[in-house]
Amino acid sequence: MTSERYLMVFPELCTGCRECEIACSLKHDGVVGYQKSRIRIIRDVFEGMEIPVVCMQCIDAPCMNSCRVEAIYVDERGAKIIDYERCIGCRRCIVVCPLGANFLNPETGKPIKCDLCGGDPVCAEFCSTGAIRYLSPEEINSEELRLASRNYIKALIEREM
Repeated sequence: MTSERYLMVFPELCTGCRECEIACSLKHDGVVGYQKSRIRIIRDVFEGMEIPVVCMQCIDAPCMNSCRVEAIYVDERGAKIIDYERCIGCRRCIVVCPLGANFLNPETGKPIKCDLCGGDPVCAEFCSTGAIRYLSPEEINSEELRLASRNYIKALIEREM
């Protein structure tokens, strides 16, 4: 079964307040710290833009496909979940993510990535500008989706240049 809701990022609405990072690290690890967050805000100084970077739960997920110990699986919502009992910390999933949305937990030496918080992503809940939203297919306007996807990919590509 796949997710019936989608995490959407609208970078043009992000102010860089980092509420999403705080909420994420508190939810998952009980601490405030971007290094524990599964979402990161990247500042594009040339464009004067803040860009939320988070796993988009790729259908054909390179992180999952590259894991040689099959430590990443798909849950009932379509989220790619890391099984830490199986993960050996090789970091291959971090390297192959095309969005750079898998991060390293500096304490464990293992990757961390968005797991959609069990179906209620706190980053979207606490995003006061609407830059991060968790939407059902009915809430997604196809034109808005196309524009958001284009802007998000453009912002991520330009940060690499």
